[in-house]
Amino acid sequence: MLKDITLGQYFPGNSLAHRLDPRTKILLTVVYIVMLFCAKSFVSYGVVAALLIAEIKISGVAPKALVRGLKPILFIICFTAVLNLFYTPGETLVSFWIFKITKEGIFTAFFMVLRITMLIMGTFLLTYTTSPIALTDGLETLLGPLKKIRVPVHELAMIMSIALRMIPTLIEETDKIMSAQRARGADFESGSLLQRAKALVPILVPLFVSAFRRADELAVAMECRCYHGGEGRTKLHVLHYQTRDYLVFLAYVGVLFGVLVLAHFGL
Repeated sequence: MLKDITLGQYFPGNSLAHRLDPRTKILLTVVYIVMLFCAKSFVSYGVVAALLIAEIKISGVAPKALVRGLKPILFIICFTAVLNLFYTPGETLVSFWIFKITKEGIFTAFFMVLRITMLIMGTFLLTYTTSPIALTDGLETLLGPLKKIRVPVHELAMIMSIALRMIPTLIEETDKIMSAQRARGADFESGSLLQRAKALVPILVPLFVSAFRRADELAVAMECRCYHGGEGRTKLHVLHYQTRDYLVFLAYVGVLFGVLVLAHFGL
């Protein structure tokens, strides 16, 4: 299960998606999310799904990686589907005890599962095709106007970058600790829910100790390199918009406009 968590991973490549400016990719992700929440029917969801398939094809990221990233949240997806299936009012199709399945509930549950799945897969493409450093630079530049009201934009972007970078490291550390505990006879898969929770204590304690140790080492390393925030800092790679960034962004805006028109007509 731990190996299925792919959030924060970066897959190097030379595709169009990798070459786009990180600011463009962040804006495209926002536009994509807006599309999903504006979609109302099979036609509009089909348009967004076609866009997602094109994104995956262009990025060169293996679809298996995206599907594998859905496994950790599979319970949330199923739970959301069940809630929408049984608790959406409408024309009753099946009724038993305190539960009833409505026609509207079936459509709502289906679209909700589809929306969450496409949302996760689409947003994962951002981290898969953008390095943490580029993502930090792009986010800091986009939030630059907030510096005028004394918002610590650089520090916030740095925190996000470090958090994304540490996710694979902590997952690997957790896997090592679990393997070591299993070698000592620990059992994490049998027993009651309370027993399983108690079995996690020998994992969580060393994991937190390791995380705090890594954080302290990182802080010392940054201080030794005279890091004092974003004041007076320059960038090794200065971001510049290219023609492809404008064209791709206009294409996304065009698709968004199409989805809005379809949603207006109930399609």
